[in-house]
Amino acid sequence: MKTVAIGSSPAPAGTRLNSQINDPNGTLTAVTECTGSAVVVHVSGDIDASNETIWQRLVNRSAAIAIAPGPFVIDIRELDFLGSCAYAVLAQEAVRCRRRGVNLRLVTSQPIVARTIAACGLRRLLPMYTTVETALAPPA
Repeated sequence: MKTVAIGSSPAPAGTRLNSQINDPNGTLTAVTECTGSAVVVHVSGDIDASNETIWQRLVNRSAAIAIAPGPFVIDIRELDFLGSCAYAVLAQEAVRCRRRGVNLRLVTSQPIVARTIAACGLRRLLPMYTTVETALAPPA
């Protein structure tokens, strides 16, 4: 696959984007893939107050590539820690995506993520899936 840097313009279909994360602690890594109008971000490491700005930039720039009807999928199965600031960034971006006709979808298998999203009242805003494939599937 072709590798390009994340920018504000749509990437060609089938493109894998290395998210150029400048995390001085090296605790967050991501790869962004584009297929048609869908964008998938695979994230690993930790997200906390020390890299909140980096996380926000990654989510914002990746979401900007998604084209309606999307979806914009964030695969967080490889995250070791997801701080409250990360949920706030996801919720804010989900609202912006919906305004553009793109659905933000999370992929996770971690029960704590589901409990946190439910406790914060974010279930409708941040739907969860167990695989990237199911998150990419059109709604039934």
